[in-house]
Amino acid sequence: MDWILYFVDLIRHLDVHLNDLVGTMGPWFYLAMFAIIFCETGLLVTPFLPGDSLLFTLGAMCMSINSELNLPAMALTLLVAAVLGDAVNYSLGYWTGPRVFKFEKSFLLNKDHLLKAQGFCEKYGKKMIILARFVPIIRTFAPFVAGIGKMTYPTFLAYNVIGAIAWVGLCMGAGVMFGQIPWVKKNFEVVILGVIFISILPLVYEFVQSRYAAKKMTLDTKDLSTDLQSKAG
Repeated sequence: MDWILYFVDLIRHLDVHLNDLVGTMGPWFYLAMFAIIFCETGLLVTPFLPGDSLLFTLGAMCMSINSELNLPAMALTLLVAAVLGDAVNYSLGYWTGPRVFKFEKSFLLNKDHLLKAQGFCEKYGKKMIILARFVPIIRTFAPFVAGIGKMTYPTFLAYNVIGAIAWVGLCMGAGVMFGQIPWVKKNFEVVILGVIFISILPLVYEFVQSRYAAKKMTLDTKDLSTDLQSKAG
């Protein structure tokens, strides 16, 4: 339970914790941020790691007057991490496939995550590699699904790089543009929660849409059954 409370506090006060890390780690901070983004995009067991909110916060931190961070260096670090993470994830899907999901009751490695990513892939096609960058959880599983589907690697790599540039550029860019606005600095916790909320909206939309479609199908089936019974009577 303590680790959950710590994780919530970490997300709520992400800027404070990251600033502490910069002071403690120095240049190694870049490697730590590389590891987080790489794991969030490349490993199926870590979809819970911060993505959009982390990029926004780092963009804002780079523009701080007393910042020890270099914006181009940080952006390049995160971009490489995002590209390599997806590449590793694709390879895992290509070579291991659905066998990774054999544990039905696993909290992280369950078939629901795989099916959601597959549905996303079927709906958006190849461009889902780009779009999935902006959707938590789907972002982690989309490259894996692309690997399972045997998408050709040159095609995947092209969408991977474009998606990484768009994701890192937009999220960090938002932090660069808005992070030093007085109201944003004063209410940074609210802003980060807002970023997280916006990030999960596509998941909420897909969930509501799927529930509505399932309910409509059930009602249509009942109506059809009633009509058949009436005609039979």
